Amino acid sequence: MSEPSNRRVLVIDDMPSIHDDFRKILAPAQAQSVELDAMEAALFGETAKPVQQKFEMESAYGGEEGLARLIAAMDAQRPFALAFVDMRMPDGWDGAKTIEHLWQKDPKLQVVVCTAYSDYSWDELLERLHAHDRLLILKKPFDNIEVQQMANTLLTKWDMTERASMQMHELEHQVDQRTTQFKQASEALQREIDERKQLEGQLVQSEKLASLGQLAAGVAHEINNPIGFVASNLGALDGYFQQLLEILDAYQVASQTLGAESAAQLQQLREKNELDFLLDDIPSLIRESKDGIGRVGQIVKDLKDFSRVDSQLEWQWADLQQGIDSTLNIVASELKYKADVIKDYQALPEVECLPSQINQVVMNLVVNAAQAMGSERGTITLRTGQQGETAWIEVADNGSGIAPQTLQKIFDPFFTTKPVGQGTGLGLSLSYGIVKKHGGEITVNSELGVGTTFRVELPLRQTRPAA
Repeated sequence: MSEPSNRRVLVIDDMPSIHDDFRKILAPAQAQSVELDAMEAALFGETAKPVQQKFEMESAYGGEEGLARLIAAMDAQRPFALAFVDMRMPDGWDGAKTIEHLWQKDPKLQVVVCTAYSDYSWDELLERLHAHDRLLILKKPFDNIEVQQMANTLLTKWDMTERASMQMHELEHQVDQRTTQFKQASEALQREIDERKQLEGQLVQSEKLASLGQLAAGVAHEINNPIGFVASNLGALDGYFQQLLEILDAYQVASQTLGAESAAQLQQLREKNELDFLLDDIPSLIRESKDGIGRVGQIVKDLKDFSRVDSQLEWQWADLQQGIDSTLNIVASELKYKADVIKDYQALPEVECLPSQINQVVMNLVVNAAQAMGSERGTITLRTGQQGETAWIEVADNGSGIAPQTLQKIFDPFFTTKPVGQGTGLGLSLSYGIVKKHGGEITVNSELGVGTTFRVELPLRQTRPAA
């Protein structure tokens, strides 16, 4: 084993002669020692002894002075490894009190109690100082070899303890680094899992939109033709009815030339079939039927506009306000018993986007606003506007509002405040992903009891592929 790096020893004793003895044992004059070893080798024919490393010794003549030297040494980054402490020192602290103060400042200090007699038994001293592993006793008068062996052993112990402590600190540092790396890796993995779930949710939603778009196309194909000929027939029927009116008017004029009996029969037939009511009601029925057919056609058109299939994932120029109106028609049944809708549109240019996905965002925000209403009917306000090269949409409600602790999580995947089975927690998360994919921003401002406003900002022109 290599020599300990710390050879510093502190001797605390009130007797100067004791210090001289320790200095002769631990720090003899090097020249004299070498000269004696050479003379011994010449006289007895032995090989000269290797020069041993000396101890670096300092002296203190009382407990208070010893503590001061210990503190000064620690401040200078040159701590003592070992202290020899006399037990009986009449002036000032005794050995036990001195050791207590030394260990308060430096718990790693090795201590040897030097005593011929003591006011404490060994068991009492160990019990008071609580240091069975750092305290040894040296009886006076002491043997030189015993002092040297004890000093060497305790200094080696101090050095081994210090090395073990350094290795432990290094190990703890490595453990902390590994823990941090594992934590970062875990967080990265969790982010990847969340992103994957979000992408899977977006894929499911895109597939739903694609299916809805295909359904809308099929509905348009199957319904538009019947709507067309029904509307055409209603137009023809309206024309035919006008011709019948002319004939009826002619009959009415001709009836005045008939005899009294024939005229009475015609009048009776007219009253029996409620001809006057029919003449008034039939045009109304035709007009309402035309209006109904027009509404059916508009619903089909709105459904097609809302669920436009972006199958090729290419940016398209779209009228955002037309998309909003189509979306409102689609969710009209969700709104009609809960809220009045107010439109506050400003003039907007067409925006380069994926229209069906933007419609999906608007639908999610509007439906959420409707569900935020309490027992009383509320108001949902949709605003649009332009700021520089950005178009914006706001969906504001005067509902219950969102708590601050919830507001921080509303865009997280699968987070929902709705009861189990009534919400997936994907609506706002998917909306966030869609807006981000468009290079835009979606923000929320809410106050409990006042209401909530969502704002979507989209660039007018895209600069990257839609895929």
